[in-house]
Amino acid sequence: MPDTTTRPTLAERLVHVWEKRDTPEAKHLIKYTMVSVVSTAVSFGVLFLVFGVLKLWGQIASTVFANAVATLPSYYLNRKWVWGKGGRSHLTKEIIPFWSLSALGITVSIGGAALARHISTVHHLSHFDQTVLVLVANLVSFGVFWVLKFMIFNRMFHVHPLEELDELVEAA
Repeated sequence: MPDTTTRPTLAERLVHVWEKRDTPEAKHLIKYTMVSVVSTAVSFGVLFLVFGVLKLWGQIASTVFANAVATLPSYYLNRKWVWGKGGRSHLTKEIIPFWSLSALGITVSIGGAALARHISTVHHLSHFDQTVLVLVANLVSFGVFWVLKFMIFNRMFHVHPLEELDELVEAA
């Protein structure tokens, strides 16, 4: 039997997102996106510097270093600005899960960097082309985890007490 439901158009989806822009979820998503932009810029900047300009290490070591550096501002911006958490970080509820997910993302980025290195070697790419390729591989690798991390961080930083969930569901 054919599907009789119609999927919303892109314009309808954009209107829906615009109408929901003042909800706590939308505000978190927008802020989370901005933190992702900042951490991606930090990662790209460091990766470009240590691999592309200074040629300190190869693709893999440079990728690991750049993403580890970018994880620091990502943690603090997500915790304080996105989810409004103050005070000391909780080791088992915040720090370990955040760094575990970051380590998983870095592991995937190592795979992307290894693939970039392999392609660079096989095709005898110039250092400039290698740099572009490793930057793209880094971006794609972390794009894979973007939504998953948002959902996990939202739970991890426990933004909404259980009493508010019914109101949030009804408001949506």
